[in-house]
Amino acid sequence: MTTNVSDATGESSQGLPQTTVEVGCTGHVRSEIGTHQLEFTFRGETLRQFLDAFFDEYDVRDLVMAQRESEATTPGWVSADSLPGTWRKNPEGEQTRAYARVLVNGRFNELLDGLDTHLEDGDRVALVYPFIFCC
Repeated sequence: MTTNVSDATGESSQGLPQTTVEVGCTGHVRSEIGTHQLEFTFRGETLRQFLDAFFDEYDVRDLVMAQRESEATTPGWVSADSLPGTWRKNPEGEQTRAYARVLVNGRFNELLDGLDTHLEDGDRVALVYPFIFCC
């Protein structure tokens, strides 16, 4: 399927190349879409352009993306002043909901270039929002 998207200026993205990725969906996203795997073609070459096109086609943006910082975290998480290793976080407005994640070729997008991560034909994008059950 090919989806036409618009860039931030509202102009048509017809001049952008088409990219086809393999999309994997888990949990709530899989339930909404009705399949765990599909091929998706969009205009553009970035994760941001993919997500815009995908969310235009499938109404799952609210399952995956957080609008505010409070939606990206959950009460009860341990806070720490200093964590080992390298930790990155997408800026507010580009974060996933608590427990939801976006991966490119098995790596969390915030460990790459966030929503500006470059995509190529055949890349794998996973939209993960697991079912979570509590006591």
